[in-house]
Amino acid sequence: MPTGERVDPYMNFNFLVEIDGINQGTFQECTGLDSTTEPVDYREGGENTTVRKLPGKSTYSDIVLKRGITDSDELWQWRKKIVKGQVERKNGSIVLLDLEGNEKLRWNFVNAWPTKWEGPSFDAKANDVAIEALTLAHEGVEKAD
Repeated sequence: MPTGERVDPYMNFNFLVEIDGINQGTFQECTGLDSTTEPVDYREGGENTTVRKLPGKSTYSDIVLKRGITDSDELWQWRKKIVKGQVERKNGSIVLLDLEGNEKLRWNFVNAWPTKWEGPSFDAKANDVAIEALTLAHEGVEKAD
């Protein structure tokens, strides 16, 4: 006889992306939500048999957002400012929703700016949606409590 209630994991297809001042939060794919802290080897005096591992600098991968192209050009305009030398950093969130559309988890990223925009691949024999991708560099991500 089971002793606890079954808890199913959340599905990865139900999410939102919120970016300060940009209303286009519907994306097909969002990748790069991670952080890494590099280990630094340290040899302690008198301890010749092992090397201590200390935490070094932490880095964050770029976030890549993909979506079907629409009439909205807010993401393109943001990228265009960067190309012209007008760096406009924005904060944002990636929000995981349950099947009913309720917010379950949130990851906030800070000081993001678009490092790359990628347009769609065209193929006259295909019937896929035209997809654009935006790569965001940022200075940190935290899971909201």
